[in-house]
Amino acid sequence: MAGSEEEKTVFDMEAASALVKELRDTCASGKTRSYEWRVTQLKCLVKLCDENEKEIADALRQDLSKPEFESIVYEIAMLKNSCRVALKELKHWIVPEKANTPLAVFPASAGILSEPLGVVLIISAWNYPFLLSLDPLVGAIAAGNAMVLKPSEIAPATSSLLAKLVMKYLDNSSIRVIEGSVAETSALLEQKWDKIFYTGNGRVARIVMTAAAKHLTPVLLELGGKSPVVIDAGINIQVATRRIIAGKWGCNNGQACISPDYIITTKDYASKLVDTLKIELERFYGKNPLESKGLSRIVNSNHFARLTKLLDEDKVSGKIVYGGERDKENLKIAPTILLDVPLDSLIMNEEIFGPLLPIILVTTNTSTSVNFLCLCSLLGCNYRENDTCSILQR
Repeated sequence: MAGSEEEKTVFDMEAASALVKELRDTCASGKTRSYEWRVTQLKCLVKLCDENEKEIADALRQDLSKPEFESIVYEIAMLKNSCRVALKELKHWIVPEKANTPLAVFPASAGILSEPLGVVLIISAWNYPFLLSLDPLVGAIAAGNAMVLKPSEIAPATSSLLAKLVMKYLDNSSIRVIEGSVAETSALLEQKWDKIFYTGNGRVARIVMTAAAKHLTPVLLELGGKSPVVIDAGINIQVATRRIIAGKWGCNNGQACISPDYIITTKDYASKLVDTLKIELERFYGKNPLESKGLSRIVNSNHFARLTKLLDEDKVSGKIVYGGERDKENLKIAPTILLDVPLDSLIMNEEIFGPLLPIILVTTNTSTSVNFLCLCSLLGCNYRENDTCSILQR
């Protein structure tokens, strides 16, 4: 009996195909196209947030040890704001626009009418598992689509909660949640969608693009990258460092695609920057940040091992000027600053996505050279003063 129940819950290619057919039938009925349906679903999303704030924050704490304040501000409140913007602008978005016509087709008239694409797939990420799951849902609902949401299995508590809440608050004939891992995602990607929205890393993005190409499905990718911060003389150093700390460690302990990935500054200014960062970090997280309740943990043991490998590389391990402490059992790494890290090190050749912050030094104190180095770093040139710029040679 238990075996037959288990078989019913298997989500394979056949189940995925049946799900897409069911959603296409809903789309064909015109149900999701109406203004009333879209408004109702958006209001239900706001209600979902309002009535389950504590439960959502608890799930995020289970998955990432996120502080409650951070969960409310960066996940719940931001989603509610997206809903409010969509509710405010929806009528304007769906009104047909007049379009000019050439004299050759006189007396014809023309207009631009925004149409739903149809059935869309949303594959979300683990670092902001609530916001990055439901924020794309807001756009899909506002556009009048039916959709499938695949939350990240790396954040299982939030994934399970999303499945429960979406079923309770939203229209299940048009909006569905499929939990699971690689097998379930692969089954979904084999289907023909009208659009795929993926948030995550470049490796999985290539898999998504390859699957979408079979059906010529348009894809929206929200990926990460190495985001530099340029620090030069003549700034308010305390304000700057507090903003860096808030953006780096205050946003999921560096596990965010827009967190500062590294700093570029001059040799003359580096010591002042490091000293100020140390003072401000202690004010934020205390003398033992591993015990701070204001820091999220690393999401799982695989990512902990990846970050440890970056720190333990021979050419990097001696560059730590602050932090570096780790708690493998609780998957915590303290805020860590590394000074004068080699550009050919592992930490500078992939997105860090964690609480490690390298500082790259240049040998001049002119803002022109600093900004030029920043530009080159974004374009893939390992320029340093007295080196030849590979960008200019292209």
